[in-house]
Amino acid sequence: MKRTTIATGALAAVACLAAAGVHAQSAVTLYGLLDTGIDYASNAAANGHAVTRVSSGGMNTSRWGIKGSEDLGDGLKAVYQMEGGILMDTGGIDGQLFRRQANVGLDGRYGRLVLGRSFTSVYDTVIRFDPMGFAPFYSWATTGNATGPSKYGMTTGFDNLVKYSGSTGDFKYGLSYGMGEQASNGGDSAKYAAAVSYESDGLGLMATWERVNGNTVALTGRRDAARVAHLGAYYAAGNLKFWAAGRNYRLEPGAIAADVKANTYWTGVAYKPVPNVTLTGAVYYMDVKNTAAGKDADPLMFVARYRHALSKRTDLYATVAYAKAKHDQLVGLSRDDPGFGDTQRGAMVGIQHRF
Repeated sequence: MKRTTIATGALAAVACLAAAGVHAQSAVTLYGLLDTGIDYASNAAANGHAVTRVSSGGMNTSRWGIKGSEDLGDGLKAVYQMEGGILMDTGGIDGQLFRRQANVGLDGRYGRLVLGRSFTSVYDTVIRFDPMGFAPFYSWATTGNATGPSKYGMTTGFDNLVKYSGSTGDFKYGLSYGMGEQASNGGDSAKYAAAVSYESDGLGLMATWERVNGNTVALTGRRDAARVAHLGAYYAAGNLKFWAAGRNYRLEPGAIAADVKANTYWTGVAYKPVPNVTLTGAVYYMDVKNTAAGKDADPLMFVARYRHALSKRTDLYATVAYAKAKHDQLVGLSRDDPGFGDTQRGAMVGIQHRF
C-alpha cells in the first residue's frame, strides 16, 4: 500500500494531541454474532418456483472479530480491529477473511483516527436510523433489492481508508476518505464520506453525504461519480420508537449515458409490550428516476418482525415481508438475491447469539 502525506500527516496530528505517557495494560476482545434461520421466498427461481432454505443472517450479518486497545497514557490509546463475515449455513467465509474490518489507529480526547479497512462514517450513522437495523432479511436502508438494474444505495465500507470519528456533547460526527490509489489519476476510485448526528432524550437526527468515484473513461475524459445523501430522524417515548429517513442517489456516468437517479424512503415503528419482546414494522419505498416510460419499478416493501429475547445475548425472531413493483417489473425482498416476479413474499424464523 502506498505511503501518502495525507495518512502520515493525519496520524502525526492525532499523536500530537496527547503527550506520550507510560505504557499500561492492553485489552484484547474476541467477539462475534451468530445468526441463522429458515427462510421462505416466493418467485425465487426463474421458473417462478418458491424456495425454502437455511440461511445465514436474518436480523444481522453473522460475523466474528478481534479488537483491542493499549493505554498509552494521558487519555491516548492505540486501537485495532479485525472482523470477518461468516456463512452460518455452510461454515464458509463471507467474502475475504477480514473484509468487514481491518484497521489500526489512535483514540484520544479529541476523537479516533484509524487506517485500513472499515465501515464508513455514513454507515456508522445511518445504521442507527433503520428500524430493521440493516437486517439482511429484510431492509433496503443500505441498498435496494438485487433485482433492479441499479441498487441505488450507499457504500458500507472503504478500502485504503483514513477515518476520523468524534463527539461533542450530544453530537457525533465523522469523516472517511478512501484513497483511490490509481497511478493514472489521484481522483480515480477515490471515496469520501461525512456524517453528523444528534441524539438526546429519545430524539435522534442525522445528515450524511458520500461521493464515490470511478476511473476516468478515455473516450470522454470523465469518470463515474456517485453521490449519496441521507436525512433521518427517530423518536423514542416509553415503549414506542418511531423512525423516518430518506436517501437521494445520483450517479453521473463517465461514459455517454443518462444519469442514474432514485430516492429511497423508509419509516417504521417498534413496540415493546413486555421488556423481552419487540414488535417492529417497517416500510421501504424507492422512487426510481430517469427510466424509460413504463419501465420504472418503484418497488415497495412491507416488513413485520417479532423478536423475543431469551437473554441479553440470545434472541429468537420471526419476520415476514412482502414486496411489489409497478409496470410488471421484477422485484425481490433481498438486497442479495434476485426475484423473478413483480411481487415476492418471504418469511424467516431464526436464532441470534452474541458472544
